[in-house]
Amino acid sequence: MKATSPANVAIYRWPLVLIITIIMLFVTYTAIRAMSEAYFSDGFPEALAIKVELLPLIFPIHMVAGGLSLLLVPATIYLRRTRFHKFFGRIAAADILVAGITAPFVAWAVPVTIISAAGFTAQSVAWMGLLAAGIWNIRNGRVKAHQTCMLLMAAVTSGALFFRIFLALWARFGDHHYFNDFYALNAWIAWSIPLVAVLVFHRLRERTNSPA
Repeated sequence: MKATSPANVAIYRWPLVLIITIIMLFVTYTAIRAMSEAYFSDGFPEALAIKVELLPLIFPIHMVAGGLSLLLVPATIYLRRTRFHKFFGRIAAADILVAGITAPFVAWAVPVTIISAAGFTAQSVAWMGLLAAGIWNIRNGRVKAHQTCMLLMAAVTSGALFFRIFLALWARFGDHHYFNDFYALNAWIAWSIPLVAVLVFHRLRERTNSPA
């Protein structure tokens, strides 16, 4: 078999590096935007601006903690084989607890729709449930199960990214008369689609790697 030359490796490596860099920049931008919106919310639609007025303390706490989670979760996973993993993991866990506990308060404060509020609440329950399962597994020496829980938790975390992407696409191509309906749907699919995708991918990889 012909060995792969360094030139060919570089050809495939640079597009991958470029894609990862773009994703990292987008994640960082979204995280900073979310945290800044805790205090600069003048551009919010009326349905969301009401939440800011009703929850002057909880809303900014949730937005800052949620924005930080977009940075802390991938950083913790990236550092999984280093001495910094446990340190970042504890910070990420505390941050997720704050964001997850405050999420239902924000969701149910004059909800855009009952379905959307239920979707955000379900996301926070799944988020904290996977975090609790991950902590339980690692404390009982179940490393692989811990890693699986954390990957699934990261998928739920990515819902904040996909929620914004889907909203932007709807604003560009959707019918504004059905905004509330789409908002309700988005509150569910933004996090459940990544969660199911990661779960299916994980199952397929396990099946492929399992002995015949």
